[in-house]
Amino acid sequence: MQIGIQELMVRSGVAFGTSGARGLATEMTDRVCYAYTKGFLQYLESVAELRRQGEAVAVAGDFRPSSPRIMAAVCRAAEDMGYRSIYCGHIPSPAVALLGLVQKIPAIMVTGSHIPDDRNGIKFNKATGEVLKDDEKGMAAQIVELDDAKFDAAGNFTQPTVMPRPVAPAAGEAYVARYLQAFAPDALQGLRVGVYQHSAVGRDVLVQIFSGLGATVTPLGRSDKFIPVDTEAIRPEDVELARDWTKTGQFDALVSADGDSDRPLVSDENGNWLRGDVAGILCAHFLSADSISTPVSCNTAVEKCGWFPTVRRTRIGSPYVIASMLEASKSGAQRVVGYEANGGFLLNSDLVLDGQPLRALPTRDAVIVQLGILLTAKRTGKKVSELVAALPARFTASDRLKNFATEKSAAILKRFNLGSFAADSVAIEQLLGSLAGKVTAIDRTDGLRVTFANAEVVHLRPSGNAPEFRCYTEAATEARALGLNADVMACLRQV
Repeated sequence: MQIGIQELMVRSGVAFGTSGARGLATEMTDRVCYAYTKGFLQYLESVAELRRQGEAVAVAGDFRPSSPRIMAAVCRAAEDMGYRSIYCGHIPSPAVALLGLVQKIPAIMVTGSHIPDDRNGIKFNKATGEVLKDDEKGMAAQIVELDDAKFDAAGNFTQPTVMPRPVAPAAGEAYVARYLQAFAPDALQGLRVGVYQHSAVGRDVLVQIFSGLGATVTPLGRSDKFIPVDTEAIRPEDVELARDWTKTGQFDALVSADGDSDRPLVSDENGNWLRGDVAGILCAHFLSADSISTPVSCNTAVEKCGWFPTVRRTRIGSPYVIASMLEASKSGAQRVVGYEANGGFLLNSDLVLDGQPLRALPTRDAVIVQLGILLTAKRTGKKVSELVAALPARFTASDRLKNFATEKSAAILKRFNLGSFAADSVAIEQLLGSLAGKVTAIDRTDGLRVTFANAEVVHLRPSGNAPEFRCYTEAATEARALGLNADVMACLRQV
């Protein structure tokens, strides 16, 4: 039978967009995952990026319980279409993406990133990099042919694919080598680094890289059960763990990552996790970036610090950041980077660091951020907290309403879109005026971003890849940013 990807989105409840396919693991049946993979590969054929003549497709996954089954469905779809699947096992998203870029083949990562393990996802990368907004339309328009005999009534394979299969180690090894070859073996010597491993798929990779560059590394908090660590909305448990681990004074920093290990966590010597957009500024400075692309939600210290010739603001999401970076490179910028509030950092230029090449990796990457910050600390003789303190005093906080339907988020935002700045300001001040005062600016680049007369910022938007309503705040002190965020969240819950 034939089915369109658009129709499948409605039937299955599994959303399909630039983050790939995401949904409840129970709804991501073999049939659904098989169909989405065929749709992606068919789209690449339609734009002449694939031709089926023995070409390869790289496949990897995170540590969620449902990932091995979904990886099997992805591999089988590729092989049934005549492609050769390179099974990379459980490695970070940027590692399989790097293999795809180097070998000029598609790379598919089975992951739900930071969301709970009752959900999962499939992230698709073209041979040239991440899927962009134009690609999303072409993928969603695909009509795929499915052999009903392959699936039972529940959507499971009637003949299960044999897993696990032999792992091709090249992707994981190349990702580690990328950093061990870019810096001297003693680059981090003398630094003491704790690696919060939890269930991150890159937990052992982090130990390999940091110990390989001379740091004294201590693995911490390893878990056999999946833990949904979100680098943008850090769990109270992870805040407490970091501060407990650093009480002894034995660490210069802690590092960690989310489930698929493309977004970083970095703490200072006191166990304070750095906000992703602050970490991005420090990493960009380490790389001497001349152009930064970053979403409108990120900390304004990037402009206020005066370190960067060009700062480009985008909508939220790596496809928008990547599109902006491509424009920057076309305009002549030589050291083009991008970063997001979740800490994901993208490098769009080939660089030479310490006399060694570091090729572009225009997808979210956790390791470059962690290394950039710790190498800066080592070379300047400063603590991580001192690097942060040197930035302009702008602090951000974020939180989210979980399991919050997109329709509800849209209804809330509609209350503040009345057709004029004056009317919108009144509506916003009626809800938030007692918290932040008079509205001076409204930005609808992505959701609703409001600047108040006291220079504080409140930004509201639905998540693009999960049923969540997010709130970002910015203020002159950390306490105020956190307090304002908590107050706004309380208002939203009442609404």
